[in-house]
Amino acid sequence: MNSGDDPNQMSNDADEFLRAIGDVRRLQHDQADTGKPRPPARARQRDRDEAAAHADWLSDPIGASDLQPGDELRYARNGISQRVFRKLRNGHYRVEDELDMHGMFAEEARQAIALFLDQARERGRLCVRVVHGKGMRSRQKGPVLKGLTDHWLRQRQDVLAFCSAPPTDGGTGAVYVLLKRHAAKPR
Repeated sequence: MNSGDDPNQMSNDADEFLRAIGDVRRLQHDQADTGKPRPPARARQRDRDEAAAHADWLSDPIGASDLQPGDELRYARNGISQRVFRKLRNGHYRVEDELDMHGMFAEEARQAIALFLDQARERGRLCVRVVHGKGMRSRQKGPVLKGLTDHWLRQRQDVLAFCSAPPTDGGTGAVYVLLKRHAAKPR
């Protein structure tokens, strides 16, 4: 301490410092936590609820439909303009992904189409193709997967429109599906 330093002034400075830093708690150790960061939490119950909702959305109709192998599928949600639907039907949208369901059983196809459409939206795909086949080997039952695909796609809120593809892209054995834009997750 210098001869010119006032002991009361130093005491006030120390008191001011302690007030400024607030409450202090002693650390139990001086080791930094260097472990890997934990992965983000997943809401498992929400995932189970969404899976159950998908099963409900994609429920099978009683007596699927009376579609024939050559019948065209067409659907546009309210609010979709004729211009947009015509562009989809004429193949003017770039097909960004494809699911081929040839040889699948109904339950397998239901799960595959639900997962495919969810992943397509997450990846920002807007137009995809689903190949359901014409049902030529379905005997007298008609095209089973074709009718189910028509039914399942109509139930999904993220499907804006769908229609049979042109002959060069699968014809009445495939559909172009126009998906709702995936909302970006807030950061």
